[in-house]
Amino acid sequence: MRQDNPLVYSTESGRIAQPQEKAERPKGDGIVRIQRQTNGRKGKGVCLISGVDLDDEALAKLAAELKKKCGCGGAVKEGVIEIQGDKRDLLKSLLEAKGMKVKLAGG
Repeated sequence: MRQDNPLVYSTESGRIAQPQEKAERPKGDGIVRIQRQTNGRKGKGVCLISGVDLDDEALAKLAAELKKKCGCGGAVKEGVIEIQGDKRDLLKSLLEAKGMKVKLAGG
Protein backbone atom coordinates (compact mmCIF):
# COMPACT_ATOMS: atom_id res chain seq x y z
CA MET A 1 0.00 0.00 0.00
CA ARG A 2 1.28 3.45 -0.91
CA GLN A 3 1.62 6.27 1.65
CA ASP A 4 0.01 8.93 -0.55
CA ASN A 5 -3.16 6.83 -0.93
CA PRO A 6 -4.06 5.43 2.52
CA LEU A 7 -6.82 2.89 3.08
CA VAL A 8 -10.09 4.57 4.14
CA TYR A 9 -12.59 1.72 3.90
CA SER A 10 -12.41 -2.04 4.21
CA THR A 11 -15.21 -4.51 3.50
CA GLU A 12 -14.19 -6.47 6.62
CA SER A 13 -14.12 -3.67 9.20
CA GLY A 14 -15.91 -0.74 7.53
CA ARG A 15 -14.66 2.85 7.65
CA ILE A 16 -11.11 3.22 8.92
CA ALA A 17 -10.37 6.30 11.05
CA GLN A 18 -7.51 8.43 9.83
CA PRO A 19 -5.04 9.70 12.43
CA GLN A 20 -5.52 13.43 12.98
CA GLU A 21 -2.37 15.52 13.22
CA LYS A 22 -2.67 18.17 15.91
CA ALA A 23 -1.56 21.51 14.53
CA GLU A 24 1.08 23.25 16.63
CA ARG A 25 0.15 26.80 17.55
CA PRO A 26 2.74 29.37 16.59
CA LYS A 27 4.65 30.94 19.48
CA GLY A 28 3.63 34.50 20.22
CA ASP A 29 5.90 37.50 20.72
CA GLY A 30 4.87 37.90 24.37
CA ILE A 31 2.18 40.48 23.60
CA VAL A 32 -1.50 39.62 24.06
CA ARG A 33 -3.66 41.33 21.43
CA ILE A 34 -7.33 42.16 21.87
CA GLN A 35 -9.23 42.76 18.64
CA ARG A 36 -12.90 43.52 17.93
CA GLN A 37 -14.49 41.62 15.07
CA THR A 38 -17.95 41.58 13.48
CA ASN A 39 -17.21 39.74 10.21
CA GLY A 40 -19.50 36.77 9.58
CA ARG A 41 -21.39 37.29 12.84
CA LYS A 42 -24.50 39.10 11.55
CA GLY A 43 -23.31 42.42 12.97
CA LYS A 44 -22.74 41.06 16.47
CA GLY A 45 -19.31 42.04 17.78
CA VAL A 46 -16.88 39.79 19.61
CA CYS A 47 -13.48 40.44 21.14
CA LEU A 48 -10.71 38.11 20.00
CA ILE A 49 -7.84 37.60 22.43
CA SER A 50 -4.77 36.13 20.75
CA GLY A 51 -1.14 35.66 21.67
CA VAL A 52 -1.78 34.10 25.08
CA ASP A 53 1.07 31.63 25.64
CA LEU A 54 -0.81 28.93 27.59
CA ASP A 55 -1.70 25.31 26.91
CA ASP A 56 -5.28 24.39 25.93
CA GLU A 57 -6.44 23.53 29.45
CA ALA A 58 -5.10 26.76 31.00
CA LEU A 59 -6.52 28.73 28.07
CA ALA A 60 -9.99 27.27 28.72
CA LYS A 61 -9.71 28.19 32.43
CA LEU A 62 -8.67 31.76 31.57
CA ALA A 63 -11.56 32.06 29.10
CA ALA A 64 -14.04 30.85 31.74
CA GLU A 65 -12.71 33.39 34.24
CA LEU A 66 -12.89 36.25 31.71
CA LYS A 67 -16.44 35.30 30.68
CA LYS A 68 -17.53 35.27 34.31
CA LYS A 69 -15.98 38.66 35.09
CA CYS A 70 -17.40 40.23 31.92
CA GLY A 71 -20.83 38.68 32.43
CA CYS A 72 -21.08 37.35 28.89
CA GLY A 73 -20.54 34.28 26.76
CA GLY A 74 -17.61 33.20 24.65
CA ALA A 75 -15.51 30.31 23.40
CA VAL A 76 -11.97 29.11 22.75
CA LYS A 77 -11.24 28.29 19.09
CA GLU A 78 -7.79 27.30 17.79
CA GLY A 79 -5.91 29.02 20.60
CA VAL A 80 -7.93 32.26 20.36
CA ILE A 81 -10.36 33.30 23.09
CA GLU A 82 -13.63 34.83 21.83
CA ILE A 83 -15.62 37.00 24.23
CA GLN A 84 -19.05 38.24 23.15
CA GLY A 85 -19.63 41.98 23.04
CA ASP A 86 -17.27 44.95 22.97
CA LYS A 87 -15.47 44.59 26.31
CA ARG A 88 -11.93 45.46 25.18
CA ASP A 89 -11.17 47.96 27.97
CA LEU A 90 -12.37 45.62 30.72
CA LEU A 91 -10.48 42.67 29.19
CA LYS A 92 -7.32 44.77 28.93
CA SER A 93 -7.43 45.71 32.62
CA LEU A 94 -8.17 42.10 33.67
CA LEU A 95 -5.29 40.67 31.63
CA GLU A 96 -2.85 43.38 32.74
CA ALA A 97 -3.73 42.53 36.35
CA LYS A 98 -2.52 38.99 35.58
CA GLY A 99 0.85 40.41 34.49
CA MET A 100 0.37 40.14 30.74
CA LYS A 101 1.50 42.76 28.23
CA VAL A 102 -1.65 43.77 26.36
CA LYS A 103 -2.28 45.79 23.19
CA LEU A 104 -5.58 46.80 21.63
CA ALA A 105 -5.33 45.75 17.98
CA GLY A 106 -7.45 46.76 15.03
CA GLY A 107 -10.50 49.00 15.08
